[in-house]
Amino acid sequence: MEELRHPALGAVRVFLMPDDNKARKLRYNLGHPRVLTFGGAYSNHIRAVAAAGRRHGFETIGVIRGEERLPLNPSLAYAAACGMRLDYLDRGSYRRKHTPEVLARLRERWGEVTILPEGGSNAAAVRGCAELPACIDVPYDVVCCPVGTGGTLAGIAAGLPPGKRALGFAVLKGAGFLAGEVARLQREACGRVLDNWSIDLDHHFGGYARTTPELDAFAAEHGVERLYVAKMLLGIVDLARRGAFAAGTRVVAVITGQPWTPVAEWGAPTGFDSGEPR
Repeated sequence: MEELRHPALGAVRVFLMPDDNKARKLRYNLGHPRVLTFGGAYSNHIRAVAAAGRRHGFETIGVIRGEERLPLNPSLAYAAACGMRLDYLDRGSYRRKHTPEVLARLRERWGEVTILPEGGSNAAAVRGCAELPACIDVPYDVVCCPVGTGGTLAGIAAGLPPGKRALGFAVLKGAGFLAGEVARLQREACGRVLDNWSIDLDHHFGGYARTTPELDAFAAEHGVERLYVAKMLLGIVDLARRGAFAAGTRVVAVITGQPWTPVAEWGAPTGFDSGEPR
């Protein structure tokens, strides 16, 4: 692992652990002949499901938030090139995508499908992400990760050995509801809610898919994705500056789903270019 260097860290050490959390979330969700899932127009999850379908030979349907926009952006073009069939929900319907009414409409349109939630966050995803701590090969006290839907944090916390903690950084504004989502996922996956995790709500930098000049400069300087990873790392730096970590604390920061990881690992169809990571 590389170590993050920043003067504000002081005696806190931060180790960067690249990890494809989308692949971990899908590991125990595969095995169905036809999968339908949800995501925004730049969703890493949509790309990962499409790539998995292409690699393993199952049908995929991506239900995208908002109206269709042509030509397709690079993320959706990649998903379509992998064979994913794209559908769209207006934003009002998308907010109700978990309701029986909307799900029944989708099943009527697409037939017999296995439905994965947005971001792939379910009990099977928690099981996959719980395997991450065992892969850490440096001494550590805290594991940090960005939080969009809560599945990765729920899993990491479930896999931690005694005495270690997990800290998630919400990338959404007004994301207090995420604590309830993490708790729900742990109850479904583990049968109980663990007390070894927490979520920082103060480093969203304006909200989902938003950035600031400070965040953009930090991401460029350190060569990291800005909408998830840079928010987490700059959040860690800020907490260290404010003394939130004891001197000598060793933090592992999970670099989740760097852009186009599925392309590098699974082989990409030709005729597309990279775009925004989420």
